[in-house]
Amino acid sequence: MPAPIKLHQLRAFVEVTRQGSIRAASRAAKLSQPALSKSVQELEEALGAQLFIRQRQGVQLTEVGRDFFRHASLVLEELRVAQEEIQQRLGHAGGSVNIGVGGSIARTLMPKVITQFHQSFPDVKVRILEGQLTTMLPALRQGELDFTVNTWCPGHQDNELSYEKLMERDYCVVARRGHPLAQATSLEALRHCSWTMPSPNSSYYRLLQDLFAESGPPPAITITCETFMACASLLAQSDFVSILSQDFFSDALVGHRLVALKLKEKMPKATFCLIRRKDTALTPMGAQLARLFRQHSQTE
Repeated sequence: MPAPIKLHQLRAFVEVTRQGSIRAASRAAKLSQPALSKSVQELEEALGAQLFIRQRQGVQLTEVGRDFFRHASLVLEELRVAQEEIQQRLGHAGGSVNIGVGGSIARTLMPKVITQFHQSFPDVKVRILEGQLTTMLPALRQGELDFTVNTWCPGHQDNELSYEKLMERDYCVVARRGHPLAQATSLEALRHCSWTMPSPNSSYYRLLQDLFAESGPPPAITITCETFMACASLLAQSDFVSILSQDFFSDALVGHRLVALKLKEKMPKATFCLIRRKDTALTPMGAQLARLFRQHSQTE
C-alpha cells in the first residue's frame, strides 16, 4: 500500500518547482533548506518515483515530476479556494483573488473594476497578471488564476474552460504620427513594413491570418510584444506598425503619439470573454470581482 502523501510535502514540491532551486524555495517559503529537501525526498519515496534531477544551479523536473506538478499545484489551489470560500461565507472578507487581463482591459476596464472592488473589500488581496490568453492557459488549468478577461475567437477551444462573452471591441492598424506610410490605404501597401504583434498563436490575432491571406502572403512578424506598454513604446519610437484596440488612443502616455490608418480593409472585431475553469466554482470574492467585470463591460 502506498505511503500517504502529506500536505507539507506537496507544498514543498510545488514551491521548489516554481522557484527552480531548494535555496530559492527556502527563502520564499521561509523554511530551512534541510526541511524542504527532506519533504521532497519523503514525497519521492511515497510516490516511488524521482521528481527532480538535482543540478549544481538548481533542480529540473523529470517527466514524472512535470505530470505530478500539474496535479499537485491544482490540489493546493483547490484547498486555498475551499478554505477562503468557507471564511468568506462566514463573513470574513479576506483571502485573495488572482486574475488575468488582456492589454486593452488593463488600460480601460480593470482600473474601474479594481477601484470599486477595493473600496468594498479592502482586506482582499488581488493579484493581476497582464498578457495574452495563450500565456495564461497553464495558470488557469493549474488553478493559479481564478479567471481572465481576454480575447477569444471560435476555434480556440479548451474543454477544461468556460468562455462567457462580455463585449466586443473595434481594432485598427496603428503607426506613429509622421510615419512614412501614415497615408496608406491598404494592407498591401504595408506588407513590407516592420510589424510587431503579440504572440501569433493568441486568439484574436489568429483571425488576422485569414485577412492577410486574402491579399497575398502575410507580413513577416519577427518582433513579439506580449504587453501593451512594450508594444506602444515600440510603435511611438520607430516605424513599426501593429493592430490595436481603438480605445488605445485615449491612453494619456502614448495615445497622442499614434494614429489609426484609414485602410479599405476592416479589421475584425475582438470578442472579450470571462474565462475560467469549468470544474471549479469561484470563491465569493472571486464571484464579486467577476460580477463587477460583467457590470462595467456593459457600459463600455
